Amino acid sequence: MSSTDTKANTTPSEKKTETLGQRQASSSPNALKELWPFLRNYKLALGLAGLFLLLAAGTTLAFPWALRVLIDQGLAHPEGRLDLAEHFLALFGVAAALALFSAARFYIVTWLGERITADVRNAVYAHVIKQSAEFFETTQTGEILSRLTSDTTLVQTVVGSSLSIGLRNLVMGAGALILLIWTNPLLMLQVLGLLILVIWPSRKMGKKVRNLSRASQDRVADSSALAGEVLNAIPVVQSYTAEARESKRFSESTEYAFSTSVNRAKARAVLVGFIILATSAALLWGLYEGTLAVQAGTLSAGELGQTIIYVVLLASSAAVLGEVYGDMLRAAGATERLVELLQSRSSINAYESFAEPELPLMGSVVEIHNLTFTYPSRPNAVALNSLSGAALAGQTIAIVGPSGAGKSTLFNLLLRFYDPSSGYIEMDGVKINEMSLNSLRNRIGLVPQEPVIFSGTALENIRYGRIEASHEQVIEAAKAAFANEFILDLPNGYDTFLGERGVRLSGGQRQRIAIARAILKNPPLLLLDEATSALDAQSERMVQEALAQAMKNRTTFVIAHRLSTVLQADCIWVLDKGTLCEQGTHTELMAQNGLYAGLAKLQFNFTSDEG
Repeated sequence: MSSTDTKANTTPSEKKTETLGQRQASSSPNALKELWPFLRNYKLALGLAGLFLLLAAGTTLAFPWALRVLIDQGLAHPEGRLDLAEHFLALFGVAAALALFSAARFYIVTWLGERITADVRNAVYAHVIKQSAEFFETTQTGEILSRLTSDTTLVQTVVGSSLSIGLRNLVMGAGALILLIWTNPLLMLQVLGLLILVIWPSRKMGKKVRNLSRASQDRVADSSALAGEVLNAIPVVQSYTAEARESKRFSESTEYAFSTSVNRAKARAVLVGFIILATSAALLWGLYEGTLAVQAGTLSAGELGQTIIYVVLLASSAAVLGEVYGDMLRAAGATERLVELLQSRSSINAYESFAEPELPLMGSVVEIHNLTFTYPSRPNAVALNSLSGAALAGQTIAIVGPSGAGKSTLFNLLLRFYDPSSGYIEMDGVKINEMSLNSLRNRIGLVPQEPVIFSGTALENIRYGRIEASHEQVIEAAKAAFANEFILDLPNGYDTFLGERGVRLSGGQRQRIAIARAILKNPPLLLLDEATSALDAQSERMVQEALAQAMKNRTTFVIAHRLSTVLQADCIWVLDKGTLCEQGTHTELMAQNGLYAGLAKLQFNFTSDEG
């Protein structure tokens, strides 16, 4: 490997984990520039939006000019009725153009906002689900969901509305200011100087609003995380009669979020009020001086009307910009939180262009060389220590050992949820860290002890690992797992919706769905975390027979808690404190009268029915 590859393969234990929300927020809305990679995909829409924005602002600025002409030329000569009608038609034409341009701008900008929001949400979600197990150790699910929902909604508000409104008012305000300076330069330069004095305190208050906005969004995410955790464990919560206690915890969390939001609202209210007051004072000074100029005869009545409207446009634009600035500050905080997710990098370096071995026909050959591993969250506890072993093609390896011996850790490393601190695993002659993750995991079938059922139909759940499988292939896999009969008894058979986490099924039925899913995938390597532990004696016997057929021509690792499982294994690995201390058949290990013999006497002989 190159030096670059060596750096890329730095082990998780050598890295410092940085949880989300620990990064320092920047001091300006510059975080919004992170949205440009999404916006630049729609340059035509951006160009049209900008064009209609300028046209709408331009027609708005043209209205006072048309009004001045009406006053000076139409109202000053009442005998010219035809000219008066023409002037009013011209005003109506300006209004019609403004309506058309504004409607077009609103549609395009709203479309852009919805499109960008969807793209950001999709990009964040697609990125998050590719993260390593280390990422999910330090990140709450509710935190991620909050960023995917509330934060993207704030981004949509800015891109689809506030930003466009702000730009339009910025153009109108700048245009009105330029025209006012053109008509009365000395006066408006005085006003402009006063407006500049407003900027510095506005920026200082804006920074405070932005920090409070970020804090408010974090507190909302905390409430979401707490609710998600409790709702996912509702049977345990209710069995311990902890409903009142959990309701109190959630109430305290939401109250904390509410108080933070109130502080943000106060700061933003002060910011907006200050901008409106300071701007209005400066512009009223300009209007006062303009009125004096009319009295002195240096301005006409039409020019005074034009000046008044431009002053109103400038004042209203400044007020709107104050509101928009507050929205942009909130969206900047939301964008930062989303960018944090997008910039998170998996500790697993995935090769995507490495030459992959072909799938074996008789099961995978797995070789483990001096494997040592510590979890990133528990750097002082060695989970595996210099573990070595090999499984030949088609062999069934039963893995036994006391709790914490490293059985599940070995599965995690085989699936490359983590990379080892030292040592390596070879599969079919290739180091697994030199395969793409897709190639590695496509050749592995996993049946966990706690089966995962998705919110979908029985057909969709079985087909999850092989989405292109036909209906007939799904049925064959279900039959092999002895799931076909109970699925047909469901209200809509294979099209029956199983409910969230499969709540409509029993534990044994969920397990058989998971086994059918693995059988349908037909991988050369099976990882079974005591896949029959949730079944009754009759179902276990049927599934054991089905798995025996399914494991033919396939290498299988099975974490075993029952005697029936280890008796069928070609070899038994006994793990203790992360080391492979014994291996052999059941008869050989019993003859050694070591750790396995003790476990067999305590566990298999006396608690075999309980798993």
